[in-house]
Amino acid sequence: MTDFTFTRRDFPEDFLFGCATSSYQIEGHQYGGAGPTHWDSFAATPGNVVRSEDGARACDHYHRFEEDLDLAAAAGFECYRFSTSWARVLPEGRGTPNAEGLDFYDRLTDAMLERGLKPCATLYHWELPQPLADMGGWRNRDISNWFAEFTEVIMSRIGDRMYSVAPINEPWCVGWLSHFLGHHAPGLRDIRATARAMHHVLLSHGRAIEVMRGLGMNNLGAVFNFEWAEPLDQSAQAQAAAETYDAIYNRFFLGGVFKGAYPEAALRGLEPHLPQGWQDDFATITQKVDWCGLNYYTRKVIGPDNGPWPHYAELVGELPTTQMGWEIYPDGLYKFLKRTAEDYTGGLPLIVTENGMANPDVLLEGEVPDAARIAYVEAHLARVRQAIAEGVPVKGYFLWSLLDNYEWALGYEKRFGLVHVDFETLKRTPKASYRALQRALTAS
Repeated sequence: MTDFTFTRRDFPEDFLFGCATSSYQIEGHQYGGAGPTHWDSFAATPGNVVRSEDGARACDHYHRFEEDLDLAAAAGFECYRFSTSWARVLPEGRGTPNAEGLDFYDRLTDAMLERGLKPCATLYHWELPQPLADMGGWRNRDISNWFAEFTEVIMSRIGDRMYSVAPINEPWCVGWLSHFLGHHAPGLRDIRATARAMHHVLLSHGRAIEVMRGLGMNNLGAVFNFEWAEPLDQSAQAQAAAETYDAIYNRFFLGGVFKGAYPEAALRGLEPHLPQGWQDDFATITQKVDWCGLNYYTRKVIGPDNGPWPHYAELVGELPTTQMGWEIYPDGLYKFLKRTAEDYTGGLPLIVTENGMANPDVLLEGEVPDAARIAYVEAHLARVRQAIAEGVPVKGYFLWSLLDNYEWALGYEKRFGLVHVDFETLKRTPKASYRALQRALTAS
């Protein structure tokens, strides 16, 4: 596939298209007075990250942001979803702000507006200041107040120009992936740490919403990641395993924010390890939001496991996969849009805040053919249109990502970008998918 079958006219007039990035993955953390993060420590530990790569230089977006925003605007996007680095703004995590960091986000915001891009901020995309990690990080209940302080500092500076803001990107990754599976910083495998991190992430979300409301801000949301849990077969054991996976991955965080309750299937393993009085925090966690963001990439085939709780195993499925080894399952996006509206959010606007694929893209004579990415996006946007046609209030779609970037524990190997980045020279080259999307979004 070399072109999309849709144009902007195939979507409602109020539907917004955007692209997404995150601070540590593109900015270059060594620049501009940013403080150390737990990702720097995690990456410096042998065995954690491919080739021990880190975000010190990344895409050098810190110095090249105008070029990158030119690409976003030229593609026809209305919105640019970016994140702010806590350690760039507050190198110690608390206390004295870094003037260079605040100035950078000031310039970045103004540069978006100059290009007609709506600034859509995420406060936190995984780069916790190391001094706070030293005090327990997300395991420590005090983090909700530290995060509220960071929110106040950064949004007092740029909040007046934000189109939308969400506090924390993908709570499952911050909590479970990082504290139970150990695949992301801080690299723990500890169920007690996990339960507390999962709860404190949501408490911090609520505190940030409170702070931003106090600043007079609106269009505030919450961004969750989703994976469709497909049971291996129809056996009771496989069904129970998939239910547990679904509860931990998809329903725990949605349930906290929108229902003030955690699912029983998750509490069976987590409740003994939650902090005392955790139920009393739902008044903060359920602070009203104006929209709900869904990050969706794949499904998992789940079977039973006889080991300790959670008693499930992720199995190899039969569908085609991306460079990440993730199955391509567009129906999952449709199912989550439908289910989220029906079970959690009602008429609240839903935004697909991330969707995209990693592909082994190669630069050939100045071009980057990536027909697989065009087909992936085409199929997922078809499911978005299907959900809209059935009355689901989907109001936007953000492609991950604008640029090839630092893919966390996988270093610079996996390429998600619409724009190819040569990580030696940092030269940007729009891929075929970028050109196809540009034609679809700017067609008159």
